[in-house]
Amino acid sequence: MGVRIYHNPRCSKSRQTLALLRANGVEPEIIEYLKTPPSAKVLGDILKLLGLEPREAMRAKEAAYRELGVDDVKLTRADLIRLMVENPVLIERPIVIANGKAAIGRPPEAVLTVL
Repeated sequence: MGVRIYHNPRCSKSRQTLALLRANGVEPEIIEYLKTPPSAKVLGDILKLLGLEPREAMRAKEAAYRELGVDDVKLTRADLIRLMVENPVLIERPIVIANGKAAIGRPPEAVLTVL
């Protein structure tokens, strides 16, 4: 399996991370996750690779986070993953997967640890 990036071309950190990968000779599979969100199973697998719980991989400052009541402590892990799949704007970006590992590109250099 090659390198995969869950990418938002409108995000400067995502663009910087993609450029960094390319500068390091890596041409990743690009998944524009806002257009093609991961399934609940795939997102669950990504979270496991990241070693994060769903809320830790969410963009808490997004309006959707507040509007959907994501901070409700009664929401289960499955509920949170479902919300992320249904509202991919909640997913922190970019996420790079390589060599059975994953990293969030904040800062972009963080993804170099998985190459």
